[in-house]
Amino acid sequence: MKYLFDKVSEKCSKITTNSYSTSFSLGIRFLARKFHQPIYSIYGFVRFADEIVDSFHDYDKAHLLKRFEADTFQAIEEKISLNPILNSYQEVVNKYHIEDEITKTFLRSMEMDLSQSNYNREGYEEYILGSAEVVGLMCLRVFCEGDDEKYEQLKPYAMKLGSAFQKINFLRDIRADYAEMGRTYFPGINLNHFTNEDKINIEEDIKKDFQMGFEGIKRLPKDARLGIYVAYVYYYSLFKKIQNTPVSRIMDQRIRIQNRKKYTLFVSCYFRHQLNIL
Repeated sequence: MKYLFDKVSEKCSKITTNSYSTSFSLGIRFLARKFHQPIYSIYGFVRFADEIVDSFHDYDKAHLLKRFEADTFQAIEEKISLNPILNSYQEVVNKYHIEDEITKTFLRSMEMDLSQSNYNREGYEEYILGSAEVVGLMCLRVFCEGDDEKYEQLKPYAMKLGSAFQKINFLRDIRADYAEMGRTYFPGINLNHFTNEDKINIEEDIKKDFQMGFEGIKRLPKDARLGIYVAYVYYYSLFKKIQNTPVSRIMDQRIRIQNRKKYTLFVSCYFRHQLNIL
């Protein structure tokens, strides 16, 4: 009967992914089918942890996060959890040998959001590592399917791609993070006087991460390459749109890619991948 419970758990992770991120859900569809559920399971875990620190304002967030962390490692050790999201996640962790330190590093970054509102360079880099780079490593463990040599070769590229995606999220959400959550992720930036020069400096940093991340995409196993390339193209299109948007508008509204444009990008990605012209 546990098999049925595992399937229900997996469906919960998929529903979570589809509910929270249209773009991510579409990107997963371009991965080989064998990777769909593991990535849904990773996203569900990451999303729930993020929700604790971002949304549960009427509750003791620190207590909830600590309990979530304890439940996570208990699930990994016992290979079962009555929390379907954690049951789904532990299955992936145990099957693909995702190191405990990766999960711990991610959860540390979530904990940072409970107390830090302004980040210096060291704190910023630590937060990027935990909130984005190690999530890239979780996915890479899945894509490498036990090939440790391939994993070690691709680690730095996966981390940089995760970093680029997260920094774009920060830039896209800069107004909401500051106005609603009181957070300023970018070090040395005064958002009361956010300048075009500030924006350009951030964009140059993101561009470097993108360049290295793209090199890694070309080296990925074929079954994973198209899905990650789709995510790359989506985020790079968002990046270019932000680059072409004045600072005043960045601070006034959230920049988006319209769904029609997303579908056009994804179809283009498919044909470029099929023709091997990434």
